[in-house]
Amino acid sequence: MKSMMPETLAETALPAVPLTVEGASVLHQMMRIRGSLWRALSADVRTEILDEAARVLGAMERPTEHSHTAIYSLLGHKGDLLFLHFRRSFEDLNRAQLEIARLRLSDYLEPASSYLSVIELGLYESTSKVYGGLAAKGVEPHSEEWKQEIESVLERQRQAMAPRLWPEIPLAKYLCFYPMDRRRGESRNWYTEPMADRQRMMHEHGMVGRRYAGEVRQIITGSIGFDDWEWGVDLFAEDPLVFKRLIYEMRFDYVSAVYALFGTFYVGLRVPAAELGGILG
Repeated sequence: MKSMMPETLAETALPAVPLTVEGASVLHQMMRIRGSLWRALSADVRTEILDEAARVLGAMERPTEHSHTAIYSLLGHKGDLLFLHFRRSFEDLNRAQLEIARLRLSDYLEPASSYLSVIELGLYESTSKVYGGLAAKGVEPHSEEWKQEIESVLERQRQAMAPRLWPEIPLAKYLCFYPMDRRRGESRNWYTEPMADRQRMMHEHGMVGRRYAGEVRQIITGSIGFDDWEWGVDLFAEDPLVFKRLIYEMRFDYVSAVYALFGTFYVGLRVPAAELGGILG
């Protein structure tokens, strides 16, 4: 029997799931202001509540190691405020959520929505190389030797990509956040496409975003198993029109045109904790 060529062996042994490395845990909290209750308070009480909020939230918005919060004033009817938290773990996110809930201000806010995810970087190219190399050496997929080599690759990538996995929240004036899925319909299903095809499409997709480097900062988070969509996308820029141009151009990219499904979009302006009074009135 003719021996199997390395490329064929690699393709046969290639798992469908690309490797990923994860970093900061991320929580978006969208809130509505309970305006009638807030306005019914005396000016002195409102001042006391705002002073407490400015003190607590001001501490949260000062970046420390793997811990950072930012506040945004939302445009439109979907909410009034968005609290964005980057933390080391889900336990730390829970503490941030409870810290806000304990504020007297929280009595005058009501949740409009939320989104839970982790910063995620997909490693399509590294996945193909390492899987292919292991298969060419005849290493059994998911064996101990396989797992050890995979973990070694992931650890190298975690160290190399640490600044992207554990960023501070960008200081840009505007935020655009939206969740998204990959299509799993009857005629088009992202998850049945071969790894090589997905890698090629994602490379082409990424080239569109690179053209906007310097104008917009993009942070991708993974939410499969954590929330209703598969990924979250945060865009940060000084000019909100960049969001429109970038996303519009990406709609013509093949992977977006054929496979992308988009959720609700939220756009807001950065508000320092000390200036919340200007939003609440």
